[in-house]
Amino acid sequence: MPLPLLRRPRSGRPSARWLAVGATAALFATLAPGGVGTLASASAEDATDCSTVPWMDQTKSADERARSLLDASTQHQLYRWLVEQPANSPQQTDFRGVTYPVQIDCTPTVVYVDGPEGVRAGAGVTTYPGQLSLASTWDTTLAFAKGTQMGDEAFGKRKNVILGPGLSGGRTPFAGRTSEYFGEDPVLSGVLAGAQARGIESNTDKPVLSDLKHYVANEQETDRQTSSSNVGERAFKQIYELSFAIASDEGSPESVMCSYNQVNGVYACENPILQTSLKDQVGFDGYVMSDFGSVHSTAASLNAGMDQELNRPIWFTPDKLDAALAAGEITQQRIEEAAFRVVRSYIRGGLFDHPLPTTAADDVSTTAHKATARRISEQGSVLLKNNGTLPLQPRDGERIAVIGTTAAKSTTEGKSATQLCSIPIPFGSGNTMSCEDLVAPVDALTSRAAIDGTDVVYDAGTDLEQAAAVAADADYVVVFGYEQNGEFSDPADLSLDGNGDALISAVAAANPRTVVVLQTGTAVLMPWLDEVAGVLENWYGGEQMGPAIARLLFGDVSPTGKLPMTFPRSEDQVPTSTDAQYPGLVDGSVVRPDGNTSIRQVDYTEGLEVGYRWYQAEDETPLFPFGYGLSYTDYRYAGVAVQATGGAKRPHLTVRFRLTNRGERAGTELAQVYLELPAKAKEPSARLIGWKKVALASGQTRTVTLHLDARTVARRHLLQYWSTSGDAWRTPSGAYRVLVGGSSEATRSAGFTVK
Repeated sequence: MPLPLLRRPRSGRPSARWLAVGATAALFATLAPGGVGTLASASAEDATDCSTVPWMDQTKSADERARSLLDASTQHQLYRWLVEQPANSPQQTDFRGVTYPVQIDCTPTVVYVDGPEGVRAGAGVTTYPGQLSLASTWDTTLAFAKGTQMGDEAFGKRKNVILGPGLSGGRTPFAGRTSEYFGEDPVLSGVLAGAQARGIESNTDKPVLSDLKHYVANEQETDRQTSSSNVGERAFKQIYELSFAIASDEGSPESVMCSYNQVNGVYACENPILQTSLKDQVGFDGYVMSDFGSVHSTAASLNAGMDQELNRPIWFTPDKLDAALAAGEITQQRIEEAAFRVVRSYIRGGLFDHPLPTTAADDVSTTAHKATARRISEQGSVLLKNNGTLPLQPRDGERIAVIGTTAAKSTTEGKSATQLCSIPIPFGSGNTMSCEDLVAPVDALTSRAAIDGTDVVYDAGTDLEQAAAVAADADYVVVFGYEQNGEFSDPADLSLDGNGDALISAVAAANPRTVVVLQTGTAVLMPWLDEVAGVLENWYGGEQMGPAIARLLFGDVSPTGKLPMTFPRSEDQVPTSTDAQYPGLVDGSVVRPDGNTSIRQVDYTEGLEVGYRWYQAEDETPLFPFGYGLSYTDYRYAGVAVQATGGAKRPHLTVRFRLTNRGERAGTELAQVYLELPAKAKEPSARLIGWKKVALASGQTRTVTLHLDARTVARRHLLQYWSTSGDAWRTPSGAYRVLVGGSSEATRSAGFTVK
């Protein structure tokens, strides 16, 4: 509903009652503890009593409070909310030569911080595993816990908006920021991101807002600011926006960040989909901020639904807004709506009522936070191969060789475990977080092996001949292979970095009991797979990667992780295998000619066939399918049955099956449920609709029940497809088939009909 125009003071200036005191001398306003009291100022007798202003009245709704604040503001005070720095530093007036009046009284200092894998606030924070590791847990409880702890750490570091979690469609493993996201399925991604966002915003005494990013079809780093993601409407809704819709519904984040790329020829931050799709159809009611440098216009961006420009004022300056308003290019209504969305989110999220601490704490990490980081690394590690060598059971006096530069905290030829602790970036130290509390794998393995009376020897692996000799002289070998990806560039290939493939082959040739630990941020090829005894994917394992790896390899905990993305057999098998699909073409060429500024055209011609959907539709067998992951035991699925009630309008599904642990060890299986829609829906494959972790003792059988209530089915669009002709979600009538199993290659099935 359009907002009514606010009553602006006639003079264009606020009345004396609303003037901030001592504003030009201070950069930040500091509220008294509890958020209601007296605003800190240079002149105590002139200070405003914040308990008297209506926008600090906690008995009123967030809407009422926001409207009262904006109603009391001048036009240029209103403009402040449309840019991050003026909005968040209420008493600063100059921003690189762009001048505003001091903000109205009793508004908070707000500080944004990046946060894919942890709070990027320097030292003294917990470095959690990368988001792909969290995705591999498929665990909303862990996602919520991580979010809650990140919120706590951010507030302690004097930050109260976390730019994260991130979402993408996972259409190509070549995307540089794959490690920041949750993989290739929109339901899994949306559910986990929603849980993490809900966790971030759950601490009412130390409020921190979350920010879903980057909306939308932001699927590569190559020419991310000068490329167009050309995607059909149905794929857009079902693959790329669906994860945002689910996360918005289940996590209630207060903000969404629009991306750098164009979507079908229009920059995301000035694309009408911000209003027509994200706000109107999805129902997102927070504020939309830009990425830094992703704005290209004033009127077009504001009219499209972007509410706040990130960082400093460039396109949303007072002069440009005044000019656009005078020319009739924008309306006062839209200006006030944008400001209202920002202020309401700040109030609704608690930022007005609970000010940041005066100073940031040196260390906000705790024992509990580190335990969560270890659990994510344990449960997010995926056992890809095991010929029986794992878990390690060395006899007294036997020797384990640990090989690879990234197994140790000390640096060899520029590489160490520290650089694989979190998401790497290609400048500075090579790491976004300090990881000062990192427990390196070789140290953890040495400590654990000592319990069994086993020695550990370490070799960096930079000399292949020497590494092979060390391996040959050991009873077991644990060799580390790594791949680094991150923001600003896409990986050139899917091979391991640092001559890793050659190292693994040389070591495996010297010792058949070789186990590979992978530290990667995307899928990688494994030309040596048949030569090794086992493979454990640890992703970017966080500061507790060492204890997690040691506990898994020695069997102190059983692997439970499942892949959130498909691993291809070759680069040619990647679903986006043509140049037009990835990386796209610039005037018909993959390589951008010198001086060329044309938009790279990236054609999403695979449509709905993203990730495992493509492999199923094209009858291709990947190296490892989506959802795959081994345990130290074995499971059997049987007796699948499904009950559907409520008809097409309010479908409710109950799926039951028997799960048996056929091995000699206890274990936890992540059972997955997929659904094939009726043929008339023209879907390429089955789709993931649910999952459940099931703990079983050796030999135990349980009947597992998965309830998907009508609201969940509807809000996640589990039985629906997007009708381009009807511009709406549709539930097709006809025969559906439910498939249950341990990966996307599930075969146990049962059917039901919707009329």
